[in-house]
Amino acid sequence: MTMATATVAADKARPMTGDEKRVIFASSLGTVFEWYDFYLYGSLATVIGSQFFSSEFTQNTRNIFALLAFAAGFLVRPFGALVFGRLGDMIGRKYTFLVTILIMGLSTFIVGLLPSYATIGVAAPVILIGLRLLQGLALGGEYGGAATYVAEHAPQGRRGFYTSWIQTTATLGLFLSLLVILFTRTALGEPAFAAWGWRIPFLVSVLLLGVSVWIRMQLSESPIFQKMKDEGKGSKAPISEAFGNWQNGKIALIALFGLTAGQAVVWYTGQFYALFFLTGILKVDGYTANLLIAWSLLLGTGFFVVFGALSDKIGRKPIILAGCLIAALTFFPIFKQITSLANPTLEKAIENVKVTVVSDPAVCGSLFDPVGIRQFTAPCDIARRTLTGQSVKYATEMAPAGTPTTIKINDTSVPFVAGPDFAKNVAAALQGAGYPKPGDASIVKMSNPFDIFRAQTGGIVGLLFVLIIFVTMVYGPIAAALVELFPTRIRYTAMSLPYHIGNGWFGGLLPATALAMVAQTGDIYYGLWYPIGFALMTFVIGLIFIPETKDRDIYAND
Repeated sequence: MTMATATVAADKARPMTGDEKRVIFASSLGTVFEWYDFYLYGSLATVIGSQFFSSEFTQNTRNIFALLAFAAGFLVRPFGALVFGRLGDMIGRKYTFLVTILIMGLSTFIVGLLPSYATIGVAAPVILIGLRLLQGLALGGEYGGAATYVAEHAPQGRRGFYTSWIQTTATLGLFLSLLVILFTRTALGEPAFAAWGWRIPFLVSVLLLGVSVWIRMQLSESPIFQKMKDEGKGSKAPISEAFGNWQNGKIALIALFGLTAGQAVVWYTGQFYALFFLTGILKVDGYTANLLIAWSLLLGTGFFVVFGALSDKIGRKPIILAGCLIAALTFFPIFKQITSLANPTLEKAIENVKVTVVSDPAVCGSLFDPVGIRQFTAPCDIARRTLTGQSVKYATEMAPAGTPTTIKINDTSVPFVAGPDFAKNVAAALQGAGYPKPGDASIVKMSNPFDIFRAQTGGIVGLLFVLIIFVTMVYGPIAAALVELFPTRIRYTAMSLPYHIGNGWFGGLLPATALAMVAQTGDIYYGLWYPIGFALMTFVIGLIFIPETKDRDIYAND
């Protein structure tokens, strides 16, 4: 056994030192807090829409504006990766992610204090969107800093295990935000929560901010970075060196399409689209849906560390790519089974009720509306949107020119009539044919967290847990894989950009795009082709082009 091999074996066998535990705890706690901030807004988008956008708009329109502001935070994440990645590679990891946590925390706290539209008018949504952009920029710098910092403290041969603790933070942040919201809602009641109680989760975050900043202040700089800086080998232009140099730029592209794009869509499907599917399509109430997701997160989060540690033994590549492939092959049966348990009446109706929109093709346009702001005026489009809103599976039959638009529900025809009566007539005909009524008794409902032990709810949590296992497979080893792909001098910048393009764009736009695909086709499962397509793409590209990196010595990777 060589000296180097003996050292690696000893590092793998020894327990964590106190300093290493402090590094992981400080980095993870701060990142949990940032994700808590980020998801708090998304979880309360409906309330925020009512508070900060004009009452002249309908509630649906205000919700859409709120979700657009939420999406803005995702879209600017890659720019945050460039800004803070550059700083991290030039002045250091520690001070950069101190700045990011301060920006994120103060932005969140200010949302809790921000006056509503009724008080300060249009300034309210302008300030809100500005705060969301700051949060997105800060998050773009936070993840790369935390992952790089932990990896550069980890002993050779244990980076997957050490960095996997960072990977738990997004899920823990989501879980914490759901928990605080559920507790506040339960304690105050829905009317008080909607009026002013929604501010409490934002305001209490300042306590977490103080603790996180204090802990991070106690840390020292990454030893690898400090050594490089002392030797004068740091990069003076990390952005151009990372992406202007084809050798490094090529690796960033491969990392995006062969790792992070597939990882992102599997992650967002398991943690976010599943929630939208339950509430938006299966009509499960928000309290129940959040409890179901929270239970699956609680049961599954530990597997981030399991797969991170396993990647130190068998490699990053096989675990991430296997997660992408298995998820792509099983998404359809899993979501169909979720429908069967969560809304069995809807499942039977989809199977047994034949619904057809009969119309002149000249008045049938595209329904693609990923941000939900289009106004549809053609009878055919209104008819299809009406069906989509009630989660109806339908087909479109093109009739001769001039044929009036009609919805056929089995043997019943509902002719299009402009006005609210049309939607009422369609709903009555659908319910008469077997589609569920609002609040149907068969739709899953939880009155408290311990309803998990019922067969219906337990089965759904089991399926959601499987989706979380896929998430942990693709996400647990990803930080170590990205860190090991790039040299120290540009690591913060180079790994952050593909990560945040993958997760901010491919993943962040998944729920809205998938729901738009459902609306366009009349098939409640059609949106799953979005994550399946990108997961399979990543599997193929990653299999061919991604090298295995678990045995790389990142001290020598300069």
